[in-house]
Amino acid sequence: MIPYTDVPWALWAAPALALVVALLVLWSYRRRARRLRKLATTELLPRLVPPTSARAPWLRAALQFAAVLCAGIAFAGPRWGTEQTLERASGVDIVLALDASLSMLATDARPNRLERMKEEARRLLALSGGDRVGLLAFAGRSYILTPLTVDRGALELFLDNLDPSVVGQAGSSLSRAIRQGTDLLVATQTTSDRALIIMSDGEAFESAEEVTAAAAHAAEAGVTVIAVGFGTEKGSTIPVRSAQGTQAKRDENGQIVTTRYTPEMLKDVVTAAHGVFIDAAATDKAARIRGALAMLRRQARETESETARRARFQLFLIPALLLVLLDSVLSTRRGRRRSAPAAATATALALALLFVPRALHAETGDTADKLYQAGRYPEAAAAYQREIQDHADSPRLEYNLGTALMQAGQLEDAVAALERAATSATSEDLRYSALYNLGLCYLRQARDAKSSEATTAYASSAEAYKRALQLRPSEVAAKWNYELASQEKSKSSGGGGGQQPQQQQQQPQDKQRQPGSLDKRQAEQLLSSAQREERDVQAKKQRANQPERPPAGKDW
Repeated sequence: MIPYTDVPWALWAAPALALVVALLVLWSYRRRARRLRKLATTELLPRLVPPTSARAPWLRAALQFAAVLCAGIAFAGPRWGTEQTLERASGVDIVLALDASLSMLATDARPNRLERMKEEARRLLALSGGDRVGLLAFAGRSYILTPLTVDRGALELFLDNLDPSVVGQAGSSLSRAIRQGTDLLVATQTTSDRALIIMSDGEAFESAEEVTAAAAHAAEAGVTVIAVGFGTEKGSTIPVRSAQGTQAKRDENGQIVTTRYTPEMLKDVVTAAHGVFIDAAATDKAARIRGALAMLRRQARETESETARRARFQLFLIPALLLVLLDSVLSTRRGRRRSAPAAATATALALALLFVPRALHAETGDTADKLYQAGRYPEAAAAYQREIQDHADSPRLEYNLGTALMQAGQLEDAVAALERAATSATSEDLRYSALYNLGLCYLRQARDAKSSEATTAYASSAEAYKRALQLRPSEVAAKWNYELASQEKSKSSGGGGGQQPQQQQQQPQDKQRQPGSLDKRQAEQLLSSAQREERDVQAKKQRANQPERPPAGKDW
């Protein structure tokens, strides 16, 4: 049974059409036979008409039926299985520095400055297909959310969760954001140009000299700086939620704060960096940013993407062509003699169609895989390391290296390799596997660690499995380990008891092994418990997250 087709109705119409064609062939033969019988007597007819022409076309009807049926199925576009494809594109390296200070909650831009900024960032990501993009949030200090990546799903996830609580220190510091964004771009090897895009209301509580010095440093490093403004110069109050409800933000003297869009600071930045300034009043900011990036030198890249279903129409189209060819050859025969050139041509064409070589898929790390399967984990890790030197941007090799190091007992190095794989992987399957093994590494670290260190390791393990479950919420193995890590974290920090962790192993590039058999009810209980704990953790973070006041005393 074909699980999916591009044109579903054609799949059901193909048998009916094939039957109609076969009946038409038989009807045409009978009509022709009646006319021939009028031409001469039964004894004389074989002398006037070749035997092939007078033969009943049951074989031809069957061939036509099969050919039309196969052609109809091919037209329906059957698809099954999955395939990995390489998408070729070119782009530049971009760091989006997003202002996450309290002033971005001002409502002079509807619904507020922060949401308008997120909207423009999403539109820019949609227009930047081949670009590598990194996210950086800043307020009183700056914080890297993601390194340079082509994973739009990860970027969208961090954009959705961006708010003032992400950055630990309140206030507004443009200079720190510019310097950290520049360092992130310069630290990455590339042949394309680099761009730092600052999205802010421009309200910064630091000297203009510090900001312009950071911008000049970016220009010296070859980074193009683009500043995009948000808000209005008239300004607005800042609504802040508290236990008493939503109130206007007040300063340390009890006065209501009015935040204003400050284009002068952003203009100073682009002047010092010889960059581009896009005013808050400008429309379609994302398109203007793309226009500013259009003149930069781009680098060709290949990104791996997974196609949901693979086209299989050729498996039916080739037999249809062969059947039509066979019918044509048989219809040209005369008596029992068959044209030798026609037979040879048909055979040659059939062989040419049937024996077309398939494209081979080269897999990396063959020697290392054999060492891993043999249980020689340190040697396998060394082999993977040599492969990485030749293929520096291979998340799959990083994943294999981390798994081999984990099996060899080198847990700290394994954690670093699996973190790199989870961050840079474009395939959901590979990113999930890397996060799963990362959580397992932390579990093993926790068993041999002291009490305080074990608590940290269990918390890291739970975080890794939580990220894995965000990719695949229905995976029972990840739910199981998440629950175990969470319970052990509570026990090591003085909480209640829980189940004992179970040993799990995983081969490179293999799917996950489930640690035990769980029925549907148990799996739902585990997930519900994990969700409750996550809500409790987030609530504690919200209550405890009191941002540090900046040195200048202004925390918006």
